[in-house]
Amino acid sequence: MKRSFLSDPKRQIVLAMFLATFVAYVERVGFSISFTSLAQKAHLDESIKGSVLSAFYCGYGVSQIPGGWAAQLYGGRIMLILCFLAWSTVSIFTPTDPTNTVGIVFARVLVGLAQGFLIPAVHTVLALWIPPHEKARAVSFTTSGMYLGSAAAMSILPSLANAIGAQKLLAFDGAIGYAWLAFWLMVGRDAVGRKGGSLLPLSVRGGMGEKGSNGGGGIAESGVGMELSSNYNSNSTFKNSHNTVISSSSNSYSNSSNNNAVNSSTLPLGKMMTHPAIWAIVINNFSFHFGFYVVMNWMPTYFSKVIHSDLSSLGLAAKTLPYLTMFLMSNVGGWTGDWLILHHHYTVAAARKTVNTIGFITSGLMLMLMPAATGVFSGVMATTLTLGSLGFARGGFSVNHMDIAPRFAGVVMGVSNTAGTLSGVIGVAATGFILDSFGGASVVQGWYYAHALCACVGIMAMVLFNSFARGEKIFDSNGTEAEVDSERREMRNGSEKRERRKAME
Repeated sequence: MKRSFLSDPKRQIVLAMFLATFVAYVERVGFSISFTSLAQKAHLDESIKGSVLSAFYCGYGVSQIPGGWAAQLYGGRIMLILCFLAWSTVSIFTPTDPTNTVGIVFARVLVGLAQGFLIPAVHTVLALWIPPHEKARAVSFTTSGMYLGSAAAMSILPSLANAIGAQKLLAFDGAIGYAWLAFWLMVGRDAVGRKGGSLLPLSVRGGMGEKGSNGGGGIAESGVGMELSSNYNSNSTFKNSHNTVISSSSNSYSNSSNNNAVNSSTLPLGKMMTHPAIWAIVINNFSFHFGFYVVMNWMPTYFSKVIHSDLSSLGLAAKTLPYLTMFLMSNVGGWTGDWLILHHHYTVAAARKTVNTIGFITSGLMLMLMPAATGVFSGVMATTLTLGSLGFARGGFSVNHMDIAPRFAGVVMGVSNTAGTLSGVIGVAATGFILDSFGGASVVQGWYYAHALCACVGIMAMVLFNSFARGEKIFDSNGTEAEVDSERREMRNGSEKRERRKAME
């Protein structure tokens, strides 16, 4: 019997991951709106406001790598429960007296620490549930929740704060976190073939063509792709595209009784941190967030000093269009990558590099158009195209860790996101220094140099990605480096293409 769209467990998981990033970014924007209102009434100076608003990132940056490790060790499901329970509770009990800056800063550091576990856990869950030819779409859709959440928060929360008060907005943020947690407790589950919260090795004995714990044909990363949408049933039994039945209650998984957990002895952190393909992802995440955080944080100043129009005076459409476009283009980038693989027979590496290249080259050009804008319309359009093209690039580099290290996706994402957080601090500060060196934000020449720096960082990262990124699995399920020779890779790619065409029929 064919399942309805939202009754499919895989789609429920992807929807839950999308809503997780959506809610987290609503909380971040919500706190900014709430505290800014409270600070203005208390007449706090800009340095205090800046310290409070940046406190979140102190915790967020620190917990990314531990978050990836914890997700690999205990599983993404349980870490998402703990993450949302922690930050939602802290949000509700955050001090509402703006003069209690020590208490508020402490609370924001705690929220940042808790939310630092979010993205690695999300990617760990997706790596186990999503077959290879759907990864780009799933990851792009999930991460686009960040931008839609930001746009929704900017559209709704200012009016809500006026209606219920800025103090109660913090409680509202916590409440929607609890609402997501309730939803996750209903639909969240471990991937078929997993026991509890720990992770099973993804290689399969029998029926998959490869044996042993070092086999390259794990369920989450093999080319066949599990047909969860149509073959999943209540007994946790499903079929792959070769009609091989795999049951979570059987012993089909290699060493399923003894080797469920990923521990420090099987995590090849040293090899991963010295592999150029891993650094290609990390550097591109750094460059993406370098440009994104510069545009996002300096946007009010840009409109005030270059466009000569206060951002708060713009209409709702103008304020939200850049983020809505970024949400849309993030999904377009993911769909484009999968389309190139499925319909044009691109290799995984070629598809990722193509999407990444288009995104970063276009964003570099659009960044240089922003200082040339002469009015509100041109300023909004240049900003929108810049963020949209950056969103498109995510369909390249931000999916690649699930291609090359699906077993350790959370760890790689933790390292990568740490670099992204660090780039925000560096890029925003560097932009301020450049603008001051040219005489202030009112001097357009300074904006050209600041945006040229962002564009150059992106282009250099793109070149590195094109040189060193890989599309096949590099790190095997038992923590060893998988050296795949060209003949085996070609055979596997041919098998993948045949199975994908078969799945499309």
